[in-house]
Amino acid sequence: MPREIIHTDQAPAAIGAYSQAVKVGATVYLAGQIPLDPATMQLVEGGMEAQIRRVFDNLAAVARAAGGSLADTVKLNVFLTDLGHFALVNQVMAEYFQEPYPARAAIGVAALPRGAQVEMDAVLALEP
Repeated sequence: MPREIIHTDQAPAAIGAYSQAVKVGATVYLAGQIPLDPATMQLVEGGMEAQIRRVFDNLAAVARAAGGSLADTVKLNVFLTDLGHFALVNQVMAEYFQEPYPARAAIGVAALPRGAQVEMDAVLALEP
């Protein structure tokens, strides 16, 4: 099955050997997003809530570039350097998603690229 590489300037450029997303059929695999401002490629300021919102905004931009939206998310992985922020992720996530919510994992990690406190990746299932 052919693969389509997804790219948008509305999300941070890849900072390594990967694509922002890869579409295979009606499935889109979104690479991990950290809270980089796509215009400056710097971490956003304003604390943990601002970081979480920027990650969701980055994921949404890539989803749009693939022809979908966050509503098409079937699986979301959340990586946190401090699982104490889990409740805040839930609070902000409820503003970006509606029921039925995607399947999700939340994983505590020692560190993330560029000193970010949160990273997320996702899988979308688009209408064929």
